[in-house]
Amino acid sequence: METTPTPTPKDVVLDYMRTLVAGDMDRLRTFFDADVTWTLAGDLPALGTWTGPDEIFDEFVAQMTARLVPESVEIEFEGVIAEGERVLAEWNTRGLTRKGARYDQHCLAVFTVRGGRIASVREHFDTLHAQTVFFA
Repeated sequence: METTPTPTPKDVVLDYMRTLVAGDMDRLRTFFDADVTWTLAGDLPALGTWTGPDEIFDEFVAQMTARLVPESVEIEFEGVIAEGERVLAEWNTRGLTRKGARYDQHCLAVFTVRGGRIASVREHFDTLHAQTVFFA
């Protein structure tokens, strides 16, 4: 009986990013370990560390997307660099806030992938832009 090989960390993140760009939020949850952590460092109200797919999507992602007009959101994937279990992904998130401001954010995240699942993410972006547009 043949077994399906475990995808490489790079393949996992590429598939995750394609799913993100497509907007398939339900499928995005399936990429993560149950105890995954997503960390955004900084002093803004919606930054910190979330553990598990439910916290990531129901708290962090919900806080960020609630500030944007859903139809206006565009995600442009730039690419990845991979070494071992770590994958650096780069993308742009654009949209219109509910207050009418233009959000144009360049994001970088280091994904750690183990056993074909995302184990941790450390995301970095322009916190001054987020403060000015989202939290002013």
